[in-house]
Amino acid sequence: MEPSIRRGSWEMIAAMLISGTIGWFVLVSGVSVIEVVFWRCLFGAFALLLVCALLGYLRSDLLNGAALGLAIISGVAIVGNWLLLFASYSRASIAISTAVYNVQPFLLVLLAAVFLRESITLQKLVWLSIAFAGMLAIVAAHGEQTDGGDYLAGIALALGAAVLYALAALIIKHLKAVPPHLLALIQVTTGAVLLAPLVPWNSMPVTTTAWAALLALGVVHTGLMYVLLYGAIQKLPTALTGALSFIYPMAAIFVDWIAFGHRLGWLQWLGVAAILLAAAGLQRGWWWPRSRSVSACPDR
Repeated sequence: MEPSIRRGSWEMIAAMLISGTIGWFVLVSGVSVIEVVFWRCLFGAFALLLVCALLGYLRSDLLNGAALGLAIISGVAIVGNWLLLFASYSRASIAISTAVYNVQPFLLVLLAAVFLRESITLQKLVWLSIAFAGMLAIVAAHGEQTDGGDYLAGIALALGAAVLYALAALIIKHLKAVPPHLLALIQVTTGAVLLAPLVPWNSMPVTTTAWAALLALGVVHTGLMYVLLYGAIQKLPTALTGALSFIYPMAAIFVDWIAFGHRLGWLQWLGVAAILLAAAGLQRGWWWPRSRSVSACPDR
């Protein structure tokens, strides 16, 4: 294995393991979802500002007015995505919310078909159907939960988060010339500005645990994670990047189990497996090989 690919693989693994612990830090912070996202954006903005300064990305020639506008819109979508996803954790559990959230590749396919006129092949439809079946399996298991209505609300929030992420990804497709670290800085800065008026400033977090969790979400889960993720993407082939990205949902499932004792039922495990298999098949281009026709005149 080439040194750059080896290093990129370790960076990707670290980024996905960090991502898998986000839900734990969100719940441990003990503050409202708006506060969690605001402080993540604010602390993340300071961390990414330092990174962009060190990399020489704070230059006006890297961004025109149109690109800045699209970057801000994508920031609104990303922040909305975080708000919905974090709100789903306390309703449907970290494991289920993360699994449902991973339908985002399929939503991106559908949005690209609508807005970019990209064709949906039979291969994509099959994987989309498998993911949808997995979603139905997870939803059907709500009867095992203590509050079925709350559980379904959590799934709906996770789905909404996936839609917003897919919208952000669609916008980002048009911003390939913008350095990703700079784009992330604009997104979290947008979030901090938008949410500042909604933060209950008269009832700030008072515990050390809450502040430590919020600081970690901003510096580690945003600043450091983006640096590792983008560094890995630059070094790795697309197929390997897609394969290693599935460490994130699996890590989240185990964190939810170890930290909070949330165990999935067999139907939920089946749904999770179907969604992750379908997402892997879509990203890596898996398909059934065509059967070879038997030659009428075989070689002798």
